[in-house]
Amino acid sequence: MQNSSTMFNIHYTGIHQKVECAADGGSLLDISLDNQIPHLHECGGNGQCTTCRVRIIDGQQNVSKRTAVERQLAKARRWDPSIRLACQCYPKGDVSVQRLVWTSSEINKLQLETVPEGQAQERPIAILFCDLRNFTSITSRNLAFDMAHMLNHFYTALGEPILMNNGIIYQYVGDEIIGIFGTSGGTRQKNCRDAVRAALGMRYALARLNRMELQDFDTEFKMGIGIHFGRAFIGHLGHPKHRQFAVIGDPVNVSSRIQGCTKTTGTQVLLSQQIVDAIPDEELQTGQRFELQLNGKTELSVLHELIGFSDVDIQLELQSSLDEILRNEEVFAQKFYARVFTEAPMVRQLFKRNMLDQGRMLTHMLSGIVYALSRPEYLLMGLKALGRSHERYGVRAEYYPIVLRCLLATIKEEMGEHYEERIGEAWRQGLGEVMRLMQGKEEHIRK
Repeated sequence: MQNSSTMFNIHYTGIHQKVECAADGGSLLDISLDNQIPHLHECGGNGQCTTCRVRIIDGQQNVSKRTAVERQLAKARRWDPSIRLACQCYPKGDVSVQRLVWTSSEINKLQLETVPEGQAQERPIAILFCDLRNFTSITSRNLAFDMAHMLNHFYTALGEPILMNNGIIYQYVGDEIIGIFGTSGGTRQKNCRDAVRAALGMRYALARLNRMELQDFDTEFKMGIGIHFGRAFIGHLGHPKHRQFAVIGDPVNVSSRIQGCTKTTGTQVLLSQQIVDAIPDEELQTGQRFELQLNGKTELSVLHELIGFSDVDIQLELQSSLDEILRNEEVFAQKFYARVFTEAPMVRQLFKRNMLDQGRMLTHMLSGIVYALSRPEYLLMGLKALGRSHERYGVRAEYYPIVLRCLLATIKEEMGEHYEERIGEAWRQGLGEVMRLMQGKEEHIRK
């Protein structure tokens, strides 16, 4: 039997890095974080969110057996024996592992593991259809290679708001993007609000895309979005050897037709009455109201032009500015820590390891928090765990205001001419709430 002084190696195959640890060094997740290896864990390592999952490549005999939590998850999500939750897996000898979820964007794909195989279940979902305008004429004016380049930027920039709001990208159909919200549950109000926030985020993303990536091509993209809510059948369907995730039902067709109506109405985003009814009146700002007959429908459908949220939506502002702030993550981290060490030199002693790795941990954490805002039940657990770990590292309550000031100043500097006071205020409120939760002071994340 090995004792606590026995040392062994954990090999992270994806990044070709080995770390040495003791037999009592904690879980695989603990080892990652202690060695400043970014490792997603939305729920704070409580075995609830599955984002810290790893594959044991070698050394399966040197890890603890699956816990009851893992056994339940493995059965429900159809995991093979090599997949483990890093927060529940304790090594006792040399192990080679591969992290399976690398970025916050990938987390939404995990919802598909809960979708039934070979059958379909009816679930209430919000559906977003986004269409690129004048695609044919844009294609005729550009080389095929350039068009593919621009489309990839379009899909990436406008797909991200879907993922940030707990949606999944169902399909890319030519010049269309289809997002689904609610495949793994959630209330009607939350799923509809997430879809609306995603649409507004796509509006921000498109403006930035036109301003930056497409400027050299002398091309401006425009879009139309339709959003609807209803019950549809979802499942992995098809040939037994080639099943694909599918959404079947009238709401899918209705969403597509609502998007088509943006062309005739001259609007950018249209909501069905079902979406508007699901969100409190005081939250939404709508414009024109239309009564139109959709193809295949005998009755008139009431559609509403989306202007935005009535008040500043903190999640939307944080999501829409994150890419601008972290366009150079290393520079952001360097500027932030320079400010902290200038304002509070005594904090420098807490950072005894490589500051480059520490910077990666900072930006990884910041991005992860923004993405996790759409999953508040996990975020709350994660922030409490983050606060406990910072307390162990020696972070005191009086350091938090310093960190907040330095973060806000760095955000303002990085955004430059694109900074606006409402964005700064959103970050001040959002980060302030995060830090209060880390200290266990209050629980106020809207679900």
